[in-house]
Amino acid sequence: MTRVDSKNLFDFKPTGQIDEDVQAMDSQFEAMMEDSPETMETMNRMQELQEKHDPESNAEYIKLFRGVSEPFVQWLNGNEALKFGGEETVMTSIKVPTSHCGEYDVSVEVYTPKELVNETRRGAYIYAHGGGAVSFSAADVRPGVKCQAVHMNMVTFNVDYRLAPEIKCPNNIKDYYEVVKYVSKNAESLGVDPAKIVLSGESGGGYIVLGTLVMLAEQGEGDLVKLAMPVVPMVDDYCFSDPLAMTVEERFSHAEQRKIYQYMIAADFEQQKTSPYLFPGKASEELLEKFPPTIIIGAEFDGFITEYTRFSSRIRRAGRLLEFVVLPGCTHISFYIPGTKGNNTFIEVIKTIAKEYVHC
Repeated sequence: MTRVDSKNLFDFKPTGQIDEDVQAMDSQFEAMMEDSPETMETMNRMQELQEKHDPESNAEYIKLFRGVSEPFVQWLNGNEALKFGGEETVMTSIKVPTSHCGEYDVSVEVYTPKELVNETRRGAYIYAHGGGAVSFSAADVRPGVKCQAVHMNMVTFNVDYRLAPEIKCPNNIKDYYEVVKYVSKNAESLGVDPAKIVLSGESGGGYIVLGTLVMLAEQGEGDLVKLAMPVVPMVDDYCFSDPLAMTVEERFSHAEQRKIYQYMIAADFEQQKTSPYLFPGKASEELLEKFPPTIIIGAEFDGFITEYTRFSSRIRRAGRLLEFVVLPGCTHISFYIPGTKGNNTFIEVIKTIAKEYVHC
């Protein structure tokens, strides 16, 4: 593939400090946790279980991990500012049949901006939700992703891929990959333009997207995708390095990430620890050169900042990086919270990307 031509659209300057509105919310959440003995007990128990890796401890850990996230999801989805996404889109659904891990139909929610309902050859935005690839669902991120559908002005496919530890790598990635292939193959009946397929997802969903890029590259199918846009993605095994060299946010989450990779996502960690399906950041230069045009969006104070910064450098050298965007003053997913300074910046970034790299 020829080298991509970056328009160098973004030049954000790091601030060296977390945005004040995010700090205020963090303080509010900390106070709420401290006022809840049950929540504090759960968090303390999770810290204990991070160092215990027997099957019973792992099962208890994932149950607590999923449960402790629910209040945040409910709080975020209750934000009045997210209602416009539902008001401005029409929701349908499709099922994508797969056979890579039993006969299974992957559920996909489809959000069509109302202004595109009667149009054809619309752009397709295929989304993978976050949650470390072990938590959340398409429904959990529905309000926010509907808003992204409007901002991107694209038919959006919100993929409910199967989660670890119930399903193991690479079958989690294959769920999403099969949806990408299905949308491309059935573009006409879905009313989308096969030349305008965009892949995106945040955090664990970003990992799913990157794993899919590896799979597409291996199959020589990178040209099926116009643009890949992973957001604050999990990339490699940096969490297994010395925490003394990590940023504050990386150090805070490294033990949790080790457990998730080693005992939740991997089918056999020792066998897979060099695999670019488990760690997309280990993809070879030959594979990177077959990636579709890629934009990576990160956050200045993110727990995966080192991973995707160096991966962006490798993709750029391979000639496939359009933009590397780091949102200043933001933490891991703070820019998804409506009304924050970071959210306003994020919205403008994805609108600009859609205008300059997709709808052009």
